[in-house]
Amino acid sequence: MNDSGRSADSAAGSKRKDARRNQRVLLDAAAAVFVASGVEAPVRDIAARAGVGVGTVYRHFPTRADLVIAVYRHQVETCAEAGPALLAAAPAPYAALEEWVGLFTGFLVTKHGLAAALRSDNAGFETLHAYFLDRLLPVCAQLLDAATASGEIRPDVTAYQLMRGIGNLCVGAESDPRYDARLLVGVLVAGLRRPD
Repeated sequence: MNDSGRSADSAAGSKRKDARRNQRVLLDAAAAVFVASGVEAPVRDIAARAGVGVGTVYRHFPTRADLVIAVYRHQVETCAEAGPALLAAAPAPYAALEEWVGLFTGFLVTKHGLAAALRSDNAGFETLHAYFLDRLLPVCAQLLDAATASGEIRPDVTAYQLMRGIGNLCVGAESDPRYDARLLVGVLVAGLRRPD
């Protein structure tokens, strides 16, 4: 390959990276706006938070459903990618598990609003739910296995049980200001610890 071919490939790769980064910024902004104002928030609010024009939002996501689905998938991916990174960086597996559960809980509180918006397309919702489980169950299992192997937690809780329990504690959290799902999830995760 000659130098002009390499530089064209490099430029194309750089543009793809920029496009992915811009889309990430847009999806993070949409998620934040959805948490603050619900999934029916005006697109101009999302555009303003992302620092882009409204046309940019519509160019990437022609319909609100496209945007909601993309936010859901983006949040699942963010949570999935965080697990191994936390496990590598944390001082102990239990600390990584605790931090990941905090991220997962934050996602679930947001997810309930997204889920309500997607329920009208039941087949599409079921596909996203399967994607959610396929991506996140192995991550949770990896964290639980590491914390179990280190002797920090009891061995009798599965990833599915933990995620289901956390999910149940998060139901309704976004609509009841008196209810603190994070506090109760913290109690649940603390209950995994082995007695000293």
